[in-house]
Amino acid sequence: MATSASQTLRTTPFLKTPSLSLSSRQSLSSAFSVALRPSRRFSKPLVVIVKASGSLDAKPTVLVAEKLGEAGLKLLKEFANVDCSYNLSPEELCTKISLCDAIIVRSGTKVSREVFESSAGRLKVVGRAGVGIDNVDLAAATEHGCLVVNAPTANTVAAAEHGIALLAAMARNVAQADASVKAGKWQRNKYVGVSLVGKTLAVMGFGKVGSEVARRAKGLGMHVISHDPYAPADRARAIGVELVSFDQAITTADFISLHMPLTPTTSKILNDDTFAKMKKGVRIVNVARGGVIDEDALVRALDAGIVAQAALDVFTKEPPPADNKLVLHENVTATPHLGASTMEAQEGVAIEIAEAVVGALRGELAATAVNAPMVPAEVLSELKPYVVLAEKLGRLAVQLVAGGSGVKTVKVTYASARAPDDLDTRLLRAMITKGIIEPISSVFVNLVNADFTAKQRGLRISEERIVLDGSPESPLDFIQVQIANVESKFASAISESGEIKVEGRVKDGIPHLTRVGSFEVDVSLEGNILLCRQVDQPGMIGTVGSILGEENVNVSFMSVGRIAPRKQAVMAIGVDDQPSKEALKKIGEVSAIEEFVFLKL
Repeated sequence: MATSASQTLRTTPFLKTPSLSLSSRQSLSSAFSVALRPSRRFSKPLVVIVKASGSLDAKPTVLVAEKLGEAGLKLLKEFANVDCSYNLSPEELCTKISLCDAIIVRSGTKVSREVFESSAGRLKVVGRAGVGIDNVDLAAATEHGCLVVNAPTANTVAAAEHGIALLAAMARNVAQADASVKAGKWQRNKYVGVSLVGKTLAVMGFGKVGSEVARRAKGLGMHVISHDPYAPADRARAIGVELVSFDQAITTADFISLHMPLTPTTSKILNDDTFAKMKKGVRIVNVARGGVIDEDALVRALDAGIVAQAALDVFTKEPPPADNKLVLHENVTATPHLGASTMEAQEGVAIEIAEAVVGALRGELAATAVNAPMVPAEVLSELKPYVVLAEKLGRLAVQLVAGGSGVKTVKVTYASARAPDDLDTRLLRAMITKGIIEPISSVFVNLVNADFTAKQRGLRISEERIVLDGSPESPLDFIQVQIANVESKFASAISESGEIKVEGRVKDGIPHLTRVGSFEVDVSLEGNILLCRQVDQPGMIGTVGSILGEENVNVSFMSVGRIAPRKQAVMAIGVDDQPSKEALKKIGEVSAIEEFVFLKL
């Protein structure tokens, strides 16, 4: 593979063609657009303009389906016709939506596929007044060319304050003592609490809310540690917080405050196994998402005295059933999802979502967009398998990072025979960012918000282009992702230069993993992957394959890359399902296997 030249590309923000910017066309104030940098391969810039309604001078209509602060409504009314209709049934919403260009909801209104279909193409923006978007069908929104925006920052201080309020109330038995006094009792000895000063608080998730909780806890004299694989160490040090591994956090903490998103990785992350590792008498606060705790396991931990108390603002099912054992437990303080419920936060959310919706209707690219904009069919068709490859390489790379290591520096290398102007890599970079960030974040990363999201998390992504000799018929020969200055849970993924390195190619339209560290492999990126470093000797494929077969785990692909015969080798195995803990334990017990890791795709 001859290399004729190489160059480093700057990571640049999305560009708008000045002559086609909607902001310079006042008559299109009611249109929604996505304006992208023009490519020399196409005769026209990549611009999508969708008229909102009626004449070009008509105001768009915004449906506010749940209560919104007056400041937000005022902003909306300056730009659009505003219809405040609350408590709509699904049928009423589907009937009304065909007359609207945008809708603003909180968590109580479901914006389903039926809603998008009923809009007949008119609905252009969905605004979620808050962070979570579980009530919006993102896939349907994207299919119908509808932008979804949220308001992720206005609730930060309110949620942090509520976390601290629950922390103090729990430590001093405020709720229980209040109920006792109102019942005519005076039980001072029963409700003796514990002090916060000098205690260790583990903040699980050092994002906006987590860092604000840490800042306030430091003011209360607590020793604060945190676990977050993406948190920059310098930002944590600036407020006196030590970043530690997950196990170190939960085993040393007197108090644990949860501020992580609910993802497949964090679902029930506090369970019987993790509770067993904690200090006896630990106290837990959750103002994040109910699903990060196995609620049945928490009841068992409370009954066993492992967890002394819990203060919970969120639950797996909301509202929880009346007979919920966790809510009724005498050592649990419960509130009905009040994290964002302050007058100031509600006004802040109203302003933030109103600004985002108005900006989107004006054709501006919103930093808080949570789904992808429309992409020209010819570009998407050609890049489709490489888009999948890019995201999966990102997912693989970040899963190879050992716990406690902060991901700060990522280098992406593209090898192509095409000239730089004939290959726009922004979509590929966005998908790599998506793969790296989404597994442990509630943020939805796409072409609109990728660079913004990476910058917000202190993640620097640089790009390098290797120009190859040969035919430019295929857009790319390979994509390589490197993560620098981190430790790896699979040492063989570390390249000779010290970075975690994974590389992939598209073969017959299917993404393949072709390199891990210094080892060449060839395995289809379908299902999941098991990587094993082993002594290169006969029978290893059969041994591991038999263990998986006994567990009814189907093997789709298997590849072995080695340094030299009878030396070290890396075996990459594609599996359809996740092996059980017992199967993984058996694989680890094979004497010739030196290390292994299971990676979800």
